[in-house]
Amino acid sequence: MPREIVTMQCGECKERNYSTTKNRKTTTDRLEFKKFCRRCRKHTPHKEVK
Repeated sequence: MPREIVTMQCGECKERNYSTTKNRKTTTDRLEFKKFCRRCRKHTPHKEVK
């Protein structure tokens, strides 16, 4: 399958609180989104982890 489930981790508190899918063939680098972290209670950068 070209799409794979990845987990997103907060850049500040390191909590893994989001999961999303990405296309491995077209997106080879790691994803990074600015999302709301419930633990930090603010919008922080979330990066893809394995």
